[in-house]
Amino acid sequence: MIKPDKKLLLIIVLALAGAGGYWGWNKYRAPKNTAAESGPPPAQRVAADTLRFAADAPQLLFLKIQPVAIFPEPLVEALNARVSYDDNHTARVFSPLAGRVVKISAESGSQVNAGDPLLVLDSPDFAVAEADAAKASADQLRKKEAWERARQLYEIKGIARKDVEAAEADWHQAEAEAQRARARMKNLNTTTTTAQGQFVLRAPISGVITERQVSAGSEVRPDAASPLFVITDPRHLWVQVDLPERQLDKIRVGHPVTIEVDAYPETIFMGKVVVIGGALDPVSRRIQVRCEVDNPALKLKPEMFARVTPVASKKAGLPRVPNTALVTQGLYSFIFVEQSPGVLQRRRVTLDMQGSQYTYISEGLRAGERVVSSGALLLNSELAGNE
Repeated sequence: MIKPDKKLLLIIVLALAGAGGYWGWNKYRAPKNTAAESGPPPAQRVAADTLRFAADAPQLLFLKIQPVAIFPEPLVEALNARVSYDDNHTARVFSPLAGRVVKISAESGSQVNAGDPLLVLDSPDFAVAEADAAKASADQLRKKEAWERARQLYEIKGIARKDVEAAEADWHQAEAEAQRARARMKNLNTTTTTAQGQFVLRAPISGVITERQVSAGSEVRPDAASPLFVITDPRHLWVQVDLPERQLDKIRVGHPVTIEVDAYPETIFMGKVVVIGGALDPVSRRIQVRCEVDNPALKLKPEMFARVTPVASKKAGLPRVPNTALVTQGLYSFIFVEQSPGVLQRRRVTLDMQGSQYTYISEGLRAGERVVSSGALLLNSELAGNE
C-alpha cells in the first residue's frame, strides 16, 4: 500500500509529465512561422528558362543589371599599353648655357605661348656671348670704313691695289665674324634687353608646362640629364603598345584602335596605328607599336596605363558584356536578360571574343537590352533548384 506522501508525489510527477507531453504535441502540430523561419519567398519559375521575383524580393539586391552597349569589333584581345607624350607636339627645354637661376617665370600646369619667358639665368657665358656680338659688330663697322678709305685712296693712286684687296678681305672676315655672333645670339633666343649677364630662357613652342625640374638658386648646365621644363600640347598624345609576336599579322598601319583606362571605365577613346617597329625585343619577343589619339577633353594623361584593342572598323560593332555576366554549361554560354522588372530570362548566346574582363557577343543579344552583369550564377542556381 502506497503511503499518502508518496502518493501525492506520484500524482505531481504524472501531472508534470502530462503537461510536458501536451506542450510538445501542440508544438509539433502547430503551423510554423514561415515569415520568420523559411527566409525570403523563393522565385517563381514562369517558364523553362525564366524566373519572376516579387518587386520587393531581397534577392534582387544581390543583382547588378545594366544595359548592353555596342563596341567596335575587336581583332585581338586587349593589349597592355602606356600613354605618352606626342613628341611631334612636345618640347623638352634645356638651358643652352651654364649659370645660376635667379627667377622662375612659369609654373607647372600653366599655359605658355612660344617666346614667353620661363626663367632668368645669371650666366657668365651669356655675358661673354653678348660681348663677342658687340665686339664683332664694332670690328665689322671699323673694317668696312677702312676698306672704303682704301678704295678712295686707290682711285687717286694713293695706295697700291694689294692694300685695297687686303682691306676688303679684312672687312669680309669681320662681316663673317659678326654674322656668327648674331647667329649665336639668335640661337639663344634673345629678343629683349636684360641686365648684364642675365639670360632669359624662353618657351620654344606653345602649350602646357607638364613638368618643371628646376628651382630658384639652382645651378644649371647645358649637358644636364633631365630637362628643366617639358612643354606639350595635351590634346595630342601617343599610346605605346607592346605587341606579341604571334599577333603581328593582325595589325596594320592605319588600323583604328580603341583605348581604355582605369580612370574612365565606361569611356572608349578612338585612335589609330601610326608606326609599327622594325624589330622585336629579343627578350620579351614583342614589337613596339605606336598609336595616335586625340584628347580634346584632356582626360588622358601621359604615363597612364591603358588597354588597346585593334578593331576591324569604327562603324561595325558587337554587344559587350562583363565576364561575370556569363554562365557556362557544357559547351554553351548563357546570360540572364531582364524582360521586365523582376522577370529574368536565361538566354543562350554565341561568343565572338573573350578577354580577361569583357566578352563580345556575336549572336543572341541586342544593344540596349538589360543584362545581369553580377549575380548570374545565383540566378542559375535558383533556376536549377526550381526544376
